[in-house]
Amino acid sequence: MADASVDSSVELLTRAQSGDDAALNRLLARYLPRLTRWASGRLPAGMRTMLDTNDLVQDAIVNALRNLNTLEIRNEGTLQAYLRRAVNNRIIDLYRRAKRRPNREDLPEDMASPSASPLEAAIGAEALESYERALDALGDGDREAIVLRVELGLGFDEIADQLGKPSADAARMAVARAIARLADEMRRPH
Repeated sequence: MADASVDSSVELLTRAQSGDDAALNRLLARYLPRLTRWASGRLPAGMRTMLDTNDLVQDAIVNALRNLNTLEIRNEGTLQAYLRRAVNNRIIDLYRRAKRRPNREDLPEDMASPSASPLEAAIGAEALESYERALDALGDGDREAIVLRVELGLGFDEIADQLGKPSADAARMAVARAIARLADEMRRPH
């Protein structure tokens, strides 16, 4: 018997058509890497996280090989072309499916959540009480700087406008100082 590495695809296909599972496995081992390299990067962007290129190639080849007994392959390149066409058809189907999907729309930023805010969930009820008590003990400027940055998530340019600071860097320093004062106040026993 000839070495498996020198068996031609035509010989392997003929043996696989007659029920030789080892020949079919050698064909798959030969063509899966080639077709995976060829298909790499051809998936629709929206499908890449849900479907791996390897999965797509295997699925296409398995479906194509269902017709294994009806194939008439006469040379080495014909089988690869047939399998590449099967993979390409599967990719085209995915593009069509992606076009039929509705566009994803982002939720409005001001949409209220029925659950606890991220701040409440992260800090916890007891820590939130300590945070609020310390925040109330701060001066108005420090309190406003912290609320604008931590609770509202504004950028430093916007905070500078709100606080009347000359620059984003000045707002950044004001927020950093206010947070340091808040941390000191939260460490004090009450």
